[in-house]
Formats: sequence, structure tokens, C-alpha cells
Amino acid sequence: MPHFVYMIGSFKNLKLTTYVGYTNNLKSRINKHNTDKGAKFTKGRLWKIMYYEKYKTRRKALKREYFLKKHRKLRNIIKDKFINNENINTITI
Repeated sequence: MPHFVYMIGSFKNLKLTTYVGYTNNLKSRINKHNTDKGAKFTKGRLWKIMYYEKYKTRRKALKREYFLKKHRKLRNIIKDKFINNENINTITI
């Protein structure tokens, strides 16, 4: 079963807020975020997938999630590419 690390974004007052998470069902998880059943931080907003990566093991996905949550520079690069409508490739490890 594949595991995903994802970054979602939501605009409010012209400011883009991001959230990084892990799941094994990406569509279901994003739907939960958008119906106020996801993480407490994401309630009350409309979220779009900005970036995701697919992994074969849960362990690798969780390691990558931790890395993305801690490295703001990388998150800001993804954010800038999303704002400028540039293609952001996903990777499978």
C-alpha cells in the first residue's frame, strides 16, 4: 500500500498558509481537511494540494513528513512555485 506525504495550502486575506501531513489515502485525507474532520489546524478553510510524494513504506513517509515540517526553506520553495503556477514534480521512493 502506498503512503503519501503532502503539503496543502489555503489562502486567507491574500496570505498562503501551509500544512504538511502523512496519509495512506490522499483523496480521503484532503476531503477530511475540507470538511472539518481533519487536523484541528486545518478546520474552517478550503485546502488545495500543493505538493505530494509517494512512498512504498510508512517509515520512509513519516521520516520525510518530519523533514518537511522542520525545514521552512524547502516549504517556502514549494510555496513560491505553487503561487507562480510552476510544475512541481512528485517523487516516489
